[in-house]
Parts: sequence; structure tokens; C-alpha cells
Amino acid sequence: MSFSLYIAKRYLRSKSTNNAINFITYIAIVGIILGSASLFIVLSGFAGLRDFTLAFTTVIDPDLKAETSIGKSFILEPNLAKQLNEINGIASYSKVIEERIIASFDGNKQALYIKGVDANYKFVNVVDSIIWRGSWLTDKTNQVVVGDGVSNSLNIGVLDYGKRVSLFVPKPGKGQITSIQQAFNQVEAINVGVFSVNENLNDSHIFSSLELAQELLNYKENQITNIEFRLTEGADENKVKSQIQAVLGNNITLKNTAQLNDALYKMLNTENLAVYLIFTLILIIAFFNVVGSLIMMMLDKKKSLNTLFNVGATVKDIRKIFFLQGTLMSVFGGLIGLVVSTLLVLFQLYGPDNMKVMITQTLAYPVAFHAKNLVIVFLTITVLGIVASKIASVRITKNMIKTS
Repeated sequence: MSFSLYIAKRYLRSKSTNNAINFITYIAIVGIILGSASLFIVLSGFAGLRDFTLAFTTVIDPDLKAETSIGKSFILEPNLAKQLNEINGIASYSKVIEERIIASFDGNKQALYIKGVDANYKFVNVVDSIIWRGSWLTDKTNQVVVGDGVSNSLNIGVLDYGKRVSLFVPKPGKGQITSIQQAFNQVEAINVGVFSVNENLNDSHIFSSLELAQELLNYKENQITNIEFRLTEGADENKVKSQIQAVLGNNITLKNTAQLNDALYKMLNTENLAVYLIFTLILIIAFFNVVGSLIMMMLDKKKSLNTLFNVGATVKDIRKIFFLQGTLMSVFGGLIGLVVSTLLVLFQLYGPDNMKVMITQTLAYPVAFHAKNLVIVFLTITVLGIVASKIASVRITKNMIKTS
């Protein structure tokens, strides 16, 4: 053990004869403990809200989604489908058609997105978890499932066989239009269910069979707009992605869940960074107490410092004593804060409901325990402690020690 570290530990454990200095030191340590605990709790709470938000937003997002980079649709030839079936790591995939349409029911009209899916879609996404009323559609039928918001805006009921949902899409082509029949393709459908995912999808989407969407859009049998993939557990996403790309070609773009929700992830990451910076600023203010505590300790230990100098300690050694004392104070205070905050976060996760912080009577405030947040908080406290200790220790000069 070095001389400076030994003295620093002694100074850290011993009390000053001046009660005011002891009080300032205690305030500094409590500030570090509360600061580190608060930062970890806030980061854990934000991580919980992030996971809670993404759980609803990405509930029907696939692991990978293949889209054409040229035009709106592409042809999936049978030989390509066979090659996709042979790729290890793909649990299932679904052929999908997505397009903007007009829906009409009982005199009400609304512009929506139709999502035509094949029979494999229920293996790519757990559709039972999103059905609020009714049931999921049957493959190769004229059945549809509408969002909760669409159901309300168009006043669509479930299994109302007396009324049909009319779906329209403009016909491609040129020339003068003389009738509505010439302007639009139209199919009639029966609503069999209402889904609920999030406000955006609920208000703008309607599910149908792949065949119904192909009929409405005049698509060929193998013509689709995208393919959604569910990967097997533990599959290497990058490896599977490269194999799919090799099969489908360079005109197809593959996106994972994060890329499909790029704007949402950017917003959440920006908010997380903003929260971290705000609380780091609060910690910086708290560390002024550490600087003040160390300076007061230097003044109180003037005679001891003069003795150390006379027995051979250099000014650099004495500066190092207080630098190490401040660093140790920060590290130990940060560790205590992390232990306390970890226990609180784990209690919020696994404790009895009647003792948790609740948002509603049945929903506890979401938190998430991430080891990386522990590392972030510990490094933040350590770096700030080193900076504060350095600022305080450079106050020691040769004249200050000799005039003791």
C-alpha cells in the first residue's frame, strides 16, 4: 500500500475535531449516495417505460421484414420460396400485401391501409393476443379484421352478415373516366373481429386474407409487397439476413424491428440521453460539496500536513492524499447508492403489489433492471469524483504547507 493511499484512508475514517467539517463531509457523502441512487432509479424507470412502450408498439412487428426498393411490389417465384424454406434460422415467414385503400360501411367512408396476409401470418405473429372482439380471419375468404379505432369511426360491428364492408382502390390506367366502376376496383368483405395494438394501427389498419388483397389490387398470384420473417430462438440475425438477401437479391431491402420503428427508437434514445444529462448536471452540483469538504479538511489538517512535509513527503504526495480521499469518498458513496437503488428497483419488480408504486390499481410503475445502467452510473460517479478531487487537491501549495 502506498504512503498517500494509507494516509487518505486514515483521513477518510477519522473524524475532525471541528464538528462543522464533519457535518460538511457527511452532507457530501449523503449527496453522492442520493445522487447515484436517484440516477440509477430514474434510468431503470425510463428503461421500464421504454420496454412497456415497445411491447405495445412492436407487438406485431416481425424479426425481419423484406421490402422492395423498386416500385411497390415484387414477384416471389416458387423457387425462391423453396430456397427461403431451406434457410436455417427462419421459424416461419408470411407473404404480405400492404396498400392504401378506401373503406365504406353503412354510409361512412375512411382512407385506411389494408394488410393482406397468408395463412402463415399467425405463426409469424401471435394474432390471438391482439384480438379484442370476435376472432381472426379465415384464410382465402372475404373476411376482414379491423382496428378498434376503425370500428368506432365506421361503426363496424362483428359478424354483421346483413351489412358488408366495401373496399375500394383506384384503378391504374389512363384516359377519361366516365363512371365510378371505371375509376375503382371494389370488393365486399365481412368483418369478423376487432384488434387492438396501439392508437396508430387501431385507427388506420384493416387485415384481410392475401387473396382478397390481391383481388382488390389486381395483383398476380405471387405478387406481394413484403415478406415478414420470424426467426428461431437464438438465431444469428445478421447471418440469416445475409442468406435471405442472397436469395431475394439486391432489389430487396431487409429491416429488423428497430429499423422498422426507427423514429420511435430515436425518440426514446434521445429522451433517455436527456434524462441522463439532466441528472448528471444535478450530480455535478452535488459534487461541489465534495470539493468544499476536501478544502475544509485541508485547512483543518494544516499542522499534520506540515509534519508530513518535514518528514519527507512532497507536495505531490500530499496532493495525492486528498485526491485519493475524494476519489474513495465518491466511489464508496456511489457503491452504497447503487446497492440501495438496486434493492428498490428489484422490490418494484418482484415485491408484493400492495407495497409497489402503482400507476393504476392493477398496473405497477414499470421498471427494468439493466446491468449497463449500473455501469453507467458507477462510471459517472467515479469520473465526477476524480474531477472534483483533482480540483480540490491542486489547492495545496508549498507555501500553504510551510505556513502551517
